[in-house]
Amino acid sequence: MPKNKTHSGAKKRFRVTGSGKIMRQRANHVHKFHEKSPQHARRLANDVEVAPADVKMIKRLLGR
Repeated sequence: MPKNKTHSGAKKRFRVTGSGKIMRQRANHVHKFHEKSPQHARRLANDVEVAPADVKMIKRLLGR
């Protein structure tokens, strides 16, 4: 059998914590910060856990 390959788009977008949770970045935290309030930008800076419905598919893409 050939080796499984990690999905290159998924590995750039998701990370796995030590306890196995899959984390993602929030949308809208890339550019145009002059249009966002500092409070809004700070809230978007923190990573959040992926929705439970998506975990199985993302784990497959990451080869886990």
